[in-house]
Amino acid sequence: MPTAVLFGRVWQQNSDARSQTDLEKQGVEYITALAPLVSALAESQSSALQGITAPPESLATAVAKVTAVDTAVGDDLKTKERWTDLQAKIAKLNKTTGGPVAILQAHTEVTDLALALYDAVRRNSELNRDPDSDLSNLQQAAAVDMPATVIRVSRMADFAQALPLVTGQARTTIAIQFGQEVLAVQDSVNALTGSLQAAVDNTSSPTLSGGLVTTLDSFRRGVESMTRGANPGGTPNVATMSTAQTALQTALNALAGVTLKEMANLLDDRSSSLNYRRGEAIAMGLLAVLLVLAALVLPILGRRRDTEEAASGPSTGVGESTRDIPTNRPAAPYGGQYDLTPAFGDNDPRRERSGALR
Repeated sequence: MPTAVLFGRVWQQNSDARSQTDLEKQGVEYITALAPLVSALAESQSSALQGITAPPESLATAVAKVTAVDTAVGDDLKTKERWTDLQAKIAKLNKTTGGPVAILQAHTEVTDLALALYDAVRRNSELNRDPDSDLSNLQQAAAVDMPATVIRVSRMADFAQALPLVTGQARTTIAIQFGQEVLAVQDSVNALTGSLQAAVDNTSSPTLSGGLVTTLDSFRRGVESMTRGANPGGTPNVATMSTAQTALQTALNALAGVTLKEMANLLDDRSSSLNYRRGEAIAMGLLAVLLVLAALVLPILGRRRDTEEAASGPSTGVGESTRDIPTNRPAAPYGGQYDLTPAFGDNDPRRERSGALR
């Protein structure tokens, strides 16, 4: 019974850990689909400010990917309602009218909803509660810091682009928002760098450090170029910022790809370890059952054998070769013949003498 209780607890713990790992894998799958969506929304915002009413093709592709993932795992992650609302608002973006301010406000609302969807995915998939330090920091980088950085960089560049297009109070409003976004970009970059560094410092993955170094360096160079073009306190250089934004977007996409791949690998390794432990538990459980059965069956077989031997009586051997052999055979000179042949009475000299006397 103690063995059975221990086995049940081990089995339940293993099952819970497997379920949580599978849920986190679904979260990584959803976040992987959301990353292109955020980039496509940034592209849509920039093209809308340039007077292009048709949404970019990348946006339709990204929406289709998220829809497919939400159909597959949305019930488990409780995201269907959020995604339906966000999808409806994305469809209305190209119908926005009212100038640069209205366009920026409409895209700001949509991107804020996208960030909220990120947060719902990582919370409902329990990625934000992962016990491993490297995976916990990677999910923070991939689901919080990266999308926030993409959106902040896009807003900073688009506010700079919108400044020459407006006058009066609208220009003042956009200028204030532009300054806020410049500071927000710096905060997002610092948070992203800190999360990735913490993941590298506390990881068991042999490939994480090497995969992040190059992409992180490219990302930081893009941020520096973007900040120079923003020219805080002065007139932003829109052309410089536009070029830097393209390079920065490429670096962010690469960084997101490396981070999400490492997360998936870490979860796959955890699943393999849990599967091995489950097999080990099954083997030990079967061994315990066999030992219990042996402890029960072997004594029964032993008692049955003793009972059969007692019922059949003592054994005297095979045949009758020892039936008439005296137990008190005389010593020499007569003993030799008794060692060679059985004594049936004919060769016993004592019997001959007794017959003569009679």
